[in-house]
Amino acid sequence: MLRLLIRNRSTGGGRAVPATGHLPHVLIASEGRAVSDRVISRAADLLPGGKGRVTVLTVARLWGTSFGLPNPGLRPSKREMDEQKEIMTSALDRLEALGIEADGHIVTTRHPAKSIRRKLHKGDFDAIVMGADPRRPWFMRGFMWSQEPWRVKATMPVPVHLVCPDGSGPVPAPRRSLAAAG
Repeated sequence: MLRLLIRNRSTGGGRAVPATGHLPHVLIASEGRAVSDRVISRAADLLPGGKGRVTVLTVARLWGTSFGLPNPGLRPSKREMDEQKEIMTSALDRLEALGIEADGHIVTTRHPAKSIRRKLHKGDFDAIVMGADPRRPWFMRGFMWSQEPWRVKATMPVPVHLVCPDGSGPVPAPRRSLAAAG
């Protein structure tokens, strides 16, 4: 099916404009944090007239390897999986209360951005909505799990809408001017 997506690259995303006859499909992704009401509201705003679907994807963190081999002790515990299930069901309940068709999935991974990209390619999504912390300096971002939404935003081929907890919206990355670069 042919879709037309329009986005503004300077702001890092815009509103997906579907071709006629296509119902929008939005992905709410979480790297493990709770899905806020602001995220739910932003996803609902992307659905014209509340028509369309939303998929909620949460990530349970896989903690690493032991001597280069997967180790069952490093997998998420039952408590951690129950937390992710609660996050997903809470988001699904709030979406269904708004009358929006929704489904959810939990994945276990070390790299949330890769799992979100895989889910994006399996589904037919028009946009991604994520909760995000303010962006940190470049030398700290790679070490912080909470900066995963910014990595997702940088690598996805569809608009990614980041929602900060204080409602200020994402802080755009500082851009160097051509005069300063030369």
